[in-house]
Amino acid sequence: MESGASVRCAAAEEAVTLPARWYAGDEGRKPTVKNQGSYGTCWAITATYALETALLPEERIVFSADHLTRRNSFTASVNDGGDYLMLMAYLCGWQGPVTEEEDPYGDEYSPDDLEPVVHVQEVRVLLDSSIEKIKETVYTYGSVQTSLFMDRTTASADSGYYNEATSSYYYTEEITQNHDVLILGWDDAWPAEAFAAAPGQDGAFICLNTWGSDFGEDGIFYVSYSDPNIAQVAVTYTRIDGTDNYDHLYQYDACGWQGQQGYDSESCWFANVYTAEGKETLAAVGFYATGENASYDIYLVHDFTGTESFAQMEYLQSGNFTETGYYTVDLEQPQMLAEGESFAIVVQIQVPGASNPVAVEYRADEYTQNVTCEGKESYLSQYGTLWENTQEKFETNVCLKAYTWDR
Repeated sequence: MESGASVRCAAAEEAVTLPARWYAGDEGRKPTVKNQGSYGTCWAITATYALETALLPEERIVFSADHLTRRNSFTASVNDGGDYLMLMAYLCGWQGPVTEEEDPYGDEYSPDDLEPVVHVQEVRVLLDSSIEKIKETVYTYGSVQTSLFMDRTTASADSGYYNEATSSYYYTEEITQNHDVLILGWDDAWPAEAFAAAPGQDGAFICLNTWGSDFGEDGIFYVSYSDPNIAQVAVTYTRIDGTDNYDHLYQYDACGWQGQQGYDSESCWFANVYTAEGKETLAAVGFYATGENASYDIYLVHDFTGTESFAQMEYLQSGNFTETGYYTVDLEQPQMLAEGESFAIVVQIQVPGASNPVAVEYRADEYTQNVTCEGKESYLSQYGTLWENTQEKFETNVCLKAYTWDR
Protein backbone atom coordinates (compact mmCIF):
# COMPACT_ATOMS: atom_id res chain seq x y z
CA MET A 1 0.00 0.00 0.00
CA GLU A 2 1.35 3.41 -0.94
CA SER A 3 0.19 6.59 0.68
CA GLY A 4 0.14 10.08 -0.69
CA ALA A 5 0.79 11.37 2.81
CA SER A 6 3.20 14.23 3.00
CA VAL A 7 3.76 16.80 5.69
CA ARG A 8 6.69 19.18 5.65
CA CYS A 9 6.07 21.90 8.18
CA ALA A 10 7.55 25.36 8.52
CA ALA A 11 10.47 25.54 10.90
CA ALA A 12 9.37 25.65 14.53
CA GLU A 13 11.92 28.36 15.23
CA GLU A 14 10.00 30.86 13.12
CA ALA A 15 8.38 33.51 15.32
CA VAL A 16 4.65 33.02 15.82
CA THR A 17 2.03 34.87 17.81
CA LEU A 18 0.31 32.35 20.04
CA PRO A 19 -3.36 32.65 21.03
CA ALA A 20 -4.40 32.27 24.66
CA ARG A 21 -6.10 29.00 23.77
CA TRP A 22 -5.47 26.59 20.92
CA TYR A 23 -6.62 23.00 20.43
CA ALA A 24 -5.84 20.82 17.44
CA GLY A 25 -9.26 19.18 17.71
CA ASP A 26 -10.90 22.48 16.79
CA GLU A 27 -9.16 22.17 13.42
CA GLY A 28 -10.17 18.57 12.81
CA ARG A 29 -6.85 17.20 14.02
CA LYS A 30 -7.83 15.05 17.00
CA PRO A 31 -6.66 11.47 16.40
CA THR A 32 -8.72 8.34 16.88
CA VAL A 33 -8.98 7.64 20.63
CA LYS A 34 -7.47 4.31 21.75
CA ASN A 35 -7.29 2.27 24.94
CA GLN A 36 -4.05 0.54 25.86
CA GLY A 37 -5.89 -1.88 28.15
CA SER A 38 -3.57 -3.96 30.32
CA TYR A 39 -0.49 -3.52 28.10
CA GLY A 40 2.43 -1.15 28.71
CA THR A 41 2.00 0.50 25.33
CA CYS A 42 1.17 4.13 26.12
CA TRP A 43 4.38 5.22 24.38
CA ALA A 44 3.47 3.40 21.17
CA ILE A 45 -0.17 4.49 21.12
CA THR A 46 0.85 8.09 21.73
CA ALA A 47 3.28 7.89 18.81
CA THR A 48 0.49 6.66 16.54
CA TYR A 49 -1.65 9.55 17.78
CA ALA A 50 1.07 12.03 16.89
CA LEU A 51 1.57 10.59 13.40
CA GLU A 52 -2.17 10.63 12.74
CA THR A 53 -2.45 14.23 13.94
CA ALA A 54 0.42 15.31 11.69
CA LEU A 55 -1.50 14.17 8.60
CA LEU A 56 -4.89 15.51 9.67
CA PRO A 57 -7.18 17.03 8.55
CA GLU A 58 -6.22 16.29 4.92
CA GLU A 59 -5.77 12.56 5.48
CA ARG A 60 -6.70 10.24 8.34
CA ILE A 61 -4.59 7.12 8.75
CA VAL A 62 -5.03 5.15 11.97
CA PHE A 63 -1.62 3.64 12.65
CA SER A 64 -0.92 0.37 14.45
CA ALA A 65 0.54 0.49 17.95
CA ASP A 66 0.60 -3.32 17.96
CA HIS A 67 3.10 -3.40 15.10
CA LEU A 68 5.23 -0.70 16.70
CA THR A 69 5.58 -2.68 19.93
CA ARG A 70 5.87 -6.17 18.43
CA ARG A 71 7.79 -5.59 15.18
CA ASN A 72 10.55 -3.22 16.20
CA SER A 73 14.19 -4.35 16.37
CA PHE A 74 14.33 -4.49 20.16
CA THR A 75 13.82 -7.47 22.46
CA ALA A 76 11.40 -5.69 24.79
CA SER A 77 7.96 -7.15 25.47
CA VAL A 78 4.68 -5.28 25.11
CA ASN A 79 4.78 -4.61 28.85
CA ASP A 80 8.35 -3.31 29.06
CA GLY A 81 7.50 0.16 27.76
CA GLY A 82 9.59 2.21 25.35
CA ASP A 83 11.15 5.58 24.70
CA TYR A 84 11.78 8.11 21.94
CA LEU A 85 15.01 6.41 20.85
CA MET A 86 13.06 3.21 20.12
CA LEU A 87 10.42 5.23 18.28
CA MET A 88 12.98 6.97 16.09
CA ALA A 89 14.74 3.68 15.28
CA TYR A 90 11.48 2.01 14.23
CA LEU A 91 10.04 4.93 12.28
CA CYS A 92 13.16 6.39 10.66
CA GLY A 93 14.38 2.91 9.79
CA TRP A 94 11.18 2.28 7.81
CA GLN A 95 10.24 -0.68 10.01
CA GLY A 96 6.79 0.93 10.09
CA PRO A 97 4.31 2.40 10.63
CA VAL A 98 1.54 0.18 9.30
CA THR A 99 -2.20 0.66 9.65
CA GLU A 100 -4.43 -0.48 12.48
CA GLU A 101 -6.47 -2.40 9.92
CA GLU A 102 -3.41 -4.43 8.89
CA ASP A 103 -2.33 -5.12 12.48
CA PRO A 104 -5.17 -4.68 14.99
CA TYR A 105 -4.43 -3.95 18.63
CA GLY A 106 -4.73 -6.46 21.44
CA ASP A 107 -5.01 -9.72 19.49
CA GLU A 108 -1.57 -11.00 20.61
CA TYR A 109 -0.51 -11.32 16.97
CA SER A 110 1.42 -9.18 14.51
CA PRO A 111 1.74 -10.35 10.87
CA ASP A 112 5.10 -10.78 9.16
CA ASP A 113 6.36 -8.71 6.25
CA LEU A 114 4.04 -5.70 6.50
CA GLU A 115 5.39 -2.64 4.73
CA PRO A 116 5.25 0.93 6.06
CA VAL A 117 2.41 3.03 4.67
CA VAL A 118 4.32 6.30 5.15
CA HIS A 119 7.99 7.16 5.53
CA VAL A 120 8.95 9.18 8.59
CA GLN A 121 11.96 11.30 7.64
CA GLU A 122 12.30 13.77 10.50
CA VAL A 123 11.71 13.65 14.26
CA ARG A 124 12.53 16.53 16.59
CA VAL A 125 13.22 16.09 20.31
CA LEU A 126 12.80 18.94 22.80
CA LEU A 127 14.55 18.64 26.16
CA ASP A 128 13.58 20.72 29.21
CA SER A 129 11.79 23.25 27.04
CA SER A 130 9.78 26.18 28.33
CA ILE A 131 5.99 26.21 28.32
CA GLU A 132 6.12 28.74 25.48
CA LYS A 133 8.42 26.51 23.41
CA ILE A 134 6.11 23.53 23.86
CA LYS A 135 3.09 25.64 22.89
CA GLU A 136 4.90 27.01 19.85
CA THR A 137 5.84 23.50 18.71
CA VAL A 138 2.29 22.19 19.18
CA TYR A 139 0.94 25.18 17.25
CA THR A 140 3.39 24.64 14.40
CA TYR A 141 3.21 20.85 14.07
CA GLY A 142 -0.17 19.93 15.61
CA SER A 143 0.98 18.02 18.68
CA VAL A 144 3.89 16.79 20.75
CA GLN A 145 4.35 13.43 22.40
CA THR A 146 5.53 13.68 25.98
CA SER A 147 5.66 11.98 29.38
CA LEU A 148 4.41 12.73 32.87
CA PHE A 149 3.92 10.85 36.12
CA MET A 150 0.48 9.30 36.05
CA ASP A 151 -1.13 5.95 36.74
CA ARG A 152 -4.57 4.61 37.56
CA THR A 153 -4.07 5.48 41.23
CA THR A 154 -2.97 9.09 40.80
CA ALA A 155 -5.72 9.60 38.20
CA SER A 156 -8.48 8.32 40.47
CA ALA A 157 -11.13 10.68 41.76
CA ASP A 158 -9.93 10.47 45.38
CA SER A 159 -6.18 10.70 44.69
CA GLY A 160 -5.83 14.40 45.39
CA TYR A 161 -4.19 14.86 41.97
CA TYR A 162 -7.11 14.44 39.57
CA ASN A 163 -10.39 16.34 39.50
CA GLU A 164 -12.76 14.04 37.69
CA ALA A 165 -15.44 16.72 37.35
CA THR A 166 -13.16 19.00 35.31
CA SER A 167 -10.84 16.32 33.85
CA SER A 168 -7.90 18.23 35.37
CA TYR A 169 -4.63 16.67 36.55
CA TYR A 170 -1.73 18.08 38.56
CA TYR A 171 0.92 15.94 40.24
CA THR A 172 2.68 18.16 42.72
CA GLU A 173 6.05 16.44 43.16
CA GLU A 174 8.89 15.96 40.69
CA ILE A 175 9.37 12.26 40.00
CA THR A 176 10.45 9.98 37.15
CA GLN A 177 7.89 10.00 34.34
CA ASN A 178 6.04 6.75 33.70
CA HIS A 179 3.29 7.52 31.18
CA ASP A 180 3.10 9.02 27.68
CA VAL A 181 0.37 11.39 26.52
CA LEU A 182 -0.16 13.65 23.53
CA ILE A 183 -0.29 17.43 23.96
CA LEU A 184 -2.84 18.74 21.47
CA GLY A 185 -3.13 22.30 22.72
CA TRP A 186 -3.31 24.62 25.70
CA ASP A 187 -5.55 27.01 27.57
CA ASP A 188 -3.86 29.86 29.44
CA ALA A 189 -7.09 30.66 31.27
CA TRP A 190 -7.82 27.16 32.55
CA PRO A 191 -8.48 28.03 36.21
CA ALA A 192 -6.26 26.90 39.04
CA GLU A 193 -9.46 26.09 40.94
CA ALA A 194 -10.20 23.32 38.44
CA PHE A 195 -7.43 21.15 39.88
CA ALA A 196 -7.70 18.91 42.93
CA ALA A 197 -4.51 20.46 44.31
CA ALA A 198 -4.03 24.20 43.80
CA PRO A 199 -1.12 24.80 41.39
CA GLY A 200 -0.80 28.51 42.15
CA GLN A 201 -1.39 29.62 38.55
CA ASP A 202 -3.97 29.31 35.82
CA GLY A 203 -3.19 27.46 32.59
CA ALA A 204 -3.07 23.90 31.32
CA PHE A 205 -1.95 21.74 28.45
CA ILE A 206 -4.80 20.00 26.62
CA CYS A 207 -3.77 16.34 26.44
CA LEU A 208 -5.04 13.08 24.98
CA ASN A 209 -4.64 9.97 27.12
CA THR A 210 -4.38 6.32 26.07
CA TRP A 211 -7.12 4.99 28.34
CA GLY A 212 -10.04 5.14 25.94
CA SER A 213 -12.94 7.55 25.51
CA ASP A 214 -14.35 6.94 29.01
CA PHE A 215 -11.44 8.82 30.58
CA GLY A 216 -11.76 12.60 30.75
CA GLU A 217 -13.69 14.26 27.93
CA ASP A 218 -13.55 11.56 25.26
CA GLY A 219 -9.94 10.90 26.22
CA ILE A 220 -9.04 14.58 26.66
CA PHE A 221 -7.82 15.99 29.99
CA TYR A 222 -6.00 19.06 31.24
CA VAL A 223 -2.54 19.07 32.85
CA SER A 224 -1.43 22.11 34.82
CA TYR A 225 1.50 24.15 33.58
CA SER A 226 2.81 23.75 37.13
CA ASP A 227 3.11 19.96 36.87
CA PRO A 228 6.88 19.45 37.26
CA ASN A 229 7.00 16.23 35.23
CA ILE A 230 5.25 16.99 31.97
CA ALA A 231 7.20 17.97 28.84
CA GLN A 232 10.69 17.43 30.23
CA VAL A 233 11.11 15.48 26.99
CA ALA A 234 8.82 16.18 24.04
CA VAL A 235 8.84 14.59 20.59
CA THR A 236 7.26 15.83 17.39
CA TYR A 237 7.14 14.20 13.95
CA THR A 238 7.96 16.98 11.52
CA ARG A 239 8.38 15.29 8.15
CA ILE A 240 6.21 12.40 6.98
CA ASP A 241 6.44 11.45 3.29
CA GLY A 242 4.59 9.06 1.07
CA THR A 243 6.30 5.75 0.40
CA ASP A 244 7.35 6.81 -3.08
CA ASN A 245 9.84 9.43 -1.83
CA TYR A 246 12.90 7.18 -2.28
CA ASP A 247 13.41 3.73 -3.78
CA HIS A 248 16.05 2.38 -1.41
CA LEU A 249 17.24 2.91 2.16
CA TYR A 250 20.78 1.86 3.13
CA GLN A 251 21.39 1.60 6.88
CA TYR A 252 23.25 -0.34 9.57
CA ASP A 253 21.43 0.83 12.72
CA ALA A 254 18.14 -1.05 13.15
CA CYS A 255 18.14 -0.10 16.85
CA GLY A 256 19.22 3.45 16.10
CA TRP A 257 20.82 5.91 18.48
CA GLN A 258 21.92 3.97 21.57
CA GLY A 259 25.07 5.88 22.48
CA GLN A 260 27.48 8.55 21.34
CA GLN A 261 31.12 8.55 20.28
CA GLY A 262 33.72 11.15 19.52
CA TYR A 263 37.10 12.49 20.57
CA ASP A 264 36.31 14.75 23.54
CA SER A 265 35.42 17.52 21.14
CA GLU A 266 32.29 19.21 19.79
CA SER A 267 33.34 18.19 16.28
CA CYS A 268 33.76 14.74 14.77
CA TRP A 269 33.77 13.01 11.37
CA PHE A 270 31.80 9.83 10.73
CA ALA A 271 31.12 7.64 7.71
CA ASN A 272 29.32 4.55 6.47
CA VAL A 273 30.26 2.51 3.40
CA TYR A 274 27.52 0.90 1.29
CA THR A 275 27.35 -0.94 -2.03
CA ALA A 276 24.81 0.22 -4.61
CA GLU A 277 22.49 -2.64 -5.52
CA GLY A 278 21.81 -1.24 -9.00
CA LYS A 279 22.15 1.86 -11.12
CA GLU A 280 21.01 4.41 -8.57
CA THR A 281 21.10 8.08 -7.63
CA LEU A 282 22.05 9.14 -4.12
CA ALA A 283 19.17 11.48 -3.22
CA ALA A 284 19.47 12.11 0.52
CA VAL A 285 21.39 11.37 3.71
CA GLY A 286 19.92 10.81 7.18
CA PHE A 287 21.51 11.10 10.62
CA TYR A 288 20.94 12.24 14.19
CA ALA A 289 21.65 15.62 15.73
CA THR A 290 22.64 14.61 19.26
CA GLY A 291 22.21 18.13 20.63
CA GLU A 292 20.80 21.53 19.81
CA ASN A 293 22.19 23.87 17.14
CA ALA A 294 24.20 21.17 15.39
CA SER A 295 25.94 22.04 12.11
CA TYR A 296 27.17 19.63 9.46
CA ASP A 297 29.07 19.17 6.21
CA ILE A 298 28.27 16.22 3.93
CA TYR A 299 30.76 14.50 1.60
CA LEU A 300 30.73 11.53 -0.77
CA VAL A 301 33.45 9.04 -1.68
CA HIS A 302 32.98 7.18 -4.97
CA ASP A 303 34.55 3.74 -5.56
CA PHE A 304 35.57 3.23 -1.93
CA THR A 305 38.33 0.63 -1.49
CA GLY A 306 39.69 1.42 1.98
CA THR A 307 40.56 4.25 4.34
CA GLU A 308 42.92 5.72 1.75
CA SER A 309 39.81 6.52 -0.34
CA PHE A 310 38.73 9.19 2.15
CA ALA A 311 41.40 11.43 0.62
CA GLN A 312 39.18 11.62 -2.50
CA MET A 313 35.96 12.62 -0.74
CA GLU A 314 33.87 15.23 -2.55
CA TYR A 315 32.06 18.02 -0.69
CA LEU A 316 28.30 18.06 -1.25
CA GLN A 317 26.62 20.58 1.08
CA SER A 318 26.32 22.06 4.58
CA GLY A 319 23.54 22.97 6.97
CA ASN A 320 22.37 23.06 10.57
CA PHE A 321 19.62 21.77 12.87
CA THR A 322 18.11 23.78 15.70
CA GLU A 323 16.72 20.88 17.72
CA THR A 324 17.99 17.46 18.73
CA GLY A 325 16.53 14.66 16.62
CA TYR A 326 16.70 12.66 13.41
CA TYR A 327 16.90 14.49 10.08
CA THR A 328 16.89 13.64 6.39
CA VAL A 329 18.94 16.00 4.24
CA ASP A 330 17.91 16.05 0.59
CA LEU A 331 20.90 16.66 -1.64
CA GLU A 332 20.89 19.82 -3.72
CA GLN A 333 22.77 17.91 -6.40
CA PRO A 334 21.89 14.18 -6.32
CA GLN A 335 24.83 11.91 -7.12
CA MET A 336 24.98 9.08 -9.68
CA LEU A 337 26.05 5.65 -8.39
CA ALA A 338 27.11 2.73 -10.56
CA GLU A 339 25.70 -0.74 -10.01
CA GLY A 340 27.91 -2.58 -7.51
CA GLU A 341 29.82 0.58 -6.58
CA SER A 342 31.05 0.89 -2.99
CA PHE A 343 30.43 4.42 -1.82
CA ALA A 344 31.03 6.20 1.48
CA ILE A 345 28.73 8.81 2.99
CA VAL A 346 30.84 11.14 5.14
CA VAL A 347 29.60 13.75 7.61
CA GLN A 348 31.47 16.21 9.76
CA ILE A 349 29.20 17.28 12.61
CA GLN A 350 29.61 19.92 15.30
CA VAL A 351 27.34 19.94 18.35
CA PRO A 352 27.91 22.82 20.78
CA GLY A 353 28.77 21.58 24.26
CA ALA A 354 29.12 17.93 23.25
CA SER A 355 32.21 15.79 23.74
CA ASN A 356 30.92 12.77 21.81
CA PRO A 357 28.63 14.16 19.08
CA VAL A 358 28.15 11.08 16.86
CA ALA A 359 25.13 8.80 17.37
CA VAL A 360 26.02 5.09 17.29
CA GLU A 361 24.27 1.78 17.76
CA TYR A 362 25.64 -0.95 20.03
CA ARG A 363 24.46 -3.60 22.46
CA ALA A 364 23.54 -1.19 25.21
CA ASP A 365 21.27 -3.35 27.37
CA GLU A 366 19.02 -6.41 27.47
CA TYR A 367 16.72 -4.86 24.88
CA THR A 368 19.39 -4.37 22.19
CA GLN A 369 20.62 -7.94 21.96
CA ASN A 370 19.81 -8.07 18.25
CA VAL A 371 22.51 -5.52 17.42
CA THR A 372 25.32 -6.93 15.28
CA CYS A 373 28.37 -5.45 13.58
CA GLU A 374 28.86 -8.33 11.18
CA GLY A 375 29.10 -7.35 7.52
CA LYS A 376 28.98 -3.62 8.24
CA GLU A 377 31.56 -0.88 7.66
CA SER A 378 31.54 2.34 9.71
CA TYR A 379 34.29 4.83 10.50
CA LEU A 380 35.11 7.68 12.88
CA SER A 381 37.79 10.35 12.56
CA GLN A 382 38.78 13.30 14.71
CA TYR A 383 39.94 15.52 11.87
CA GLY A 384 38.87 13.67 8.71
CA THR A 385 42.35 12.31 8.01
CA LEU A 386 43.00 9.23 10.17
CA TRP A 387 40.01 6.89 10.32
CA GLU A 388 39.02 4.10 12.76
CA ASN A 389 36.70 1.22 11.86
CA THR A 390 34.05 1.35 14.59
CA GLN A 391 32.93 -2.26 14.22
CA GLU A 392 36.45 -3.60 14.64
CA LYS A 393 37.60 -1.24 17.38
CA PHE A 394 34.47 -0.37 19.36
CA GLU A 395 31.75 -2.85 18.28
CA THR A 396 29.49 0.01 17.26
CA ASN A 397 27.59 0.93 14.10
CA VAL A 398 27.45 4.55 13.01
CA CYS A 399 23.91 5.92 12.61
CA LEU A 400 24.09 7.29 9.07
CA LYS A 401 21.59 6.36 6.35
CA ALA A 402 21.62 6.78 2.57
CA TYR A 403 18.48 7.19 0.44
CA THR A 404 18.58 6.48 -3.30
CA TRP A 405 16.43 6.49 -6.41
CA ASP A 406 16.56 3.96 -9.21
CA ARG A 407 17.61 5.26 -12.62
